[in-house]
Amino acid sequence: MAYAISQNGSSRSFPDGDSFLQNASRTSNAEILVLCGVAFAPDASKSAVLIELGNESLAEHIGDDCKETNVLGFARYRNGDDAPSALVELVRPAGASDAAVAAARDMFKAAGLEVVVSSDQIGRIIDRLVLPKYNAALRFLDEGLATQADMDLTCKLGLGYPDGPIERVVRGGLARHFEVTQALFETYGTPSYAPPRRAVVASRRK
Repeated sequence: MAYAISQNGSSRSFPDGDSFLQNASRTSNAEILVLCGVAFAPDASKSAVLIELGNESLAEHIGDDCKETNVLGFARYRNGDDAPSALVELVRPAGASDAAVAAARDMFKAAGLEVVVSSDQIGRIIDRLVLPKYNAALRFLDEGLATQADMDLTCKLGLGYPDGPIERVVRGGLARHFEVTQALFETYGTPSYAPPRRAVVASRRK
């Protein structure tokens, strides 16, 4: 399915040189329009209009009252500043059409990506699930429960994780971790989302 990209600045989902950027259509009659850092404008002629999201809600771009819309949000999952994964979180507002969701899913799958569908909630699926675990591990490290090496090894050998939680969040960047956890904490007020001390320090030292 042909898609066109309107881009302003760099994209977290598709960094420079990414094959998804290279394979985009250069014509205006593509079926799907992907917006990366560009102000949203409706386009009913497209099967779907996709807005790349950061830590914000899709409703910040389109409002909460869109009905029978072809507009969706998306974010390709990245662990901090690590390279993007193969997973795309597709954000479906309440009024989204099934046809728009199907078109977006088919487009991403044709590009070799996997797709999961989330409602329009800040943090979507992955961050809301995993960030409390990373925060807990960092707090346990501060409290002296165990060394980083021992906690990471426990999770890898005991739980089968490919890398330990502290190893993973440090590799992705503690300052980036602060940005994401702070957005969730401000939205939900849940203590498990509160940025841990090491992330706060890293953000202030940037």
